[in-house]
Amino acid sequence: MTEPSTTRTGTDPAPTPAPARRRPVVAALMLGMGLAAIDGTIVSTAVPQIVGDLGGLSVFSWLFSGYLLAVTVTLPVYGKLSDTFGRKPVLVAGVVLFLVGSLLCAAAWDMASLIAFRVVQGLGGGALQGTVQTIAADLYPLKERPKIQAKLSSVWAASAVAGPAAGGLLAGYADWRWIFLINLPVGLVALWLICRYLVEPGRAGVHAGARKTEPRARVRIDWAGALCVFATGALLLTALVQGGVAWPWLSAPSLGLLGGAAVLGAVTVLVERRAAEPIIPGWVWRRRTIAAVNLALGALGLLMVAPTVFLPTYAQSVLGLGPIAAGFVLSVMTLSWPVSAALSNRVYTRIGFRLTAILGMSGALLVLLAFPLLPFPGEPWQPALLMLLLGAALGLFQLPLVVGVQSTVPYEERGTTTASVLFCRQVGQSVGAAVFGAVANGVLAARLGGDGDLDALARSLDSPESLPPATTDTLRRAVDAAVDYVYLGAAGAAALALLALLTLAPRRFPVLGEGTGRED
Repeated sequence: MTEPSTTRTGTDPAPTPAPARRRPVVAALMLGMGLAAIDGTIVSTAVPQIVGDLGGLSVFSWLFSGYLLAVTVTLPVYGKLSDTFGRKPVLVAGVVLFLVGSLLCAAAWDMASLIAFRVVQGLGGGALQGTVQTIAADLYPLKERPKIQAKLSSVWAASAVAGPAAGGLLAGYADWRWIFLINLPVGLVALWLICRYLVEPGRAGVHAGARKTEPRARVRIDWAGALCVFATGALLLTALVQGGVAWPWLSAPSLGLLGGAAVLGAVTVLVERRAAEPIIPGWVWRRRTIAAVNLALGALGLLMVAPTVFLPTYAQSVLGLGPIAAGFVLSVMTLSWPVSAALSNRVYTRIGFRLTAILGMSGALLVLLAFPLLPFPGEPWQPALLMLLLGAALGLFQLPLVVGVQSTVPYEERGTTTASVLFCRQVGQSVGAAVFGAVANGVLAARLGGDGDLDALARSLDSPESLPPATTDTLRRAVDAAVDYVYLGAAGAAALALLALLTLAPRRFPVLGEGTGRED
């Protein structure tokens, strides 16, 4: 299968291994992705036990923010390193770092040490997320890539369902430290499979045109660029994650962090322009296909905040569901997403990557616009049905773009390209959490007067029997209105994704003959 009319042919520098040899590598990739996927959900359910043991209630949110920060800012660095030194050493280093961080987390003696060790985990998690996706594209030819991508999507779906349950069981019946210790056997198995079975035939092909007698070029690592990217991302994400939570948006910390990020961003551009092998090459944004996919996936990260962050609050505060039932309303999206992704190749082989993604995001836009039309208080099956449809639409959107953009670059650029896509999605999620959090709190403030705080309001609705019925109804209607506006904002993000695809993406992705040529 190729994208019609724009396919270029050539010798494949990375021949795919036989299916028998791929199976243990795929198992290792799924285990590695599982480590990264389950980490956030399994920790969230054990927060009360962790805080009760270590203290630090005022800063516990950094258990998640620190991990997210480390994952996001290291994605471009690991992408470039995997293109320079190969996927295997980067993935091995990532697994080792993640396991070391997990072991240190289990041995943490206070909240500060646990947060620091979560950052170490995140440094490994960044390598896991980006490199696993890149190796998946290396292993399978274009026609078969939906198979491995569907398997990786199913790992995320299973983690979303199993993570909270496993975290609750371990925290309730064992000890919260086991949440981190169970990573060790899983990670060690993945590490053994990677070391034993992963072979990178493409590494030899990258320089296949060079004569054996020619001296090997000295590899230059853009450490200055890596440091600038890391520092810029750290300041920006810290401002987005903590703004409006730890301090007001217009306070000195927020303005100082955003200003520092802007200055460092300018410095990063100057450093990268002068670097021989920049961490974030200019071609990532000069090529229309990659730039369009980066922006579209950034918009996807933005809109995903609505269901993943605000829907559980809606289910509990407005519908009156318990935590488990509220989690089910969200989990149906993670069930339809991988199924839709697995079947998407039957669509994009006929109409192309771009039109398939446009079709998927158009469906998502309609679903997001339908959410504010739900009756108050409504029945649980109504938002669950919308989430089922949303997962199906987004599976049809994301996978064709990821597979398509990976297919427009040769082996030696695939790691950087994949990392840029994932980086943009992670940044989009951080921006979405900040923007939609401000939107929700603003709506609450307008409805109830004073300062709006969705989290505080949701906690007060945990025990509605302690409030007068009229007050409970007023608060629930306010939460319902706040979440409705968030979904309208998510629909705006979906419209931005469509705009990026319609105006920037070429009608047909310039698919390579599995290894040569590039989009100029």
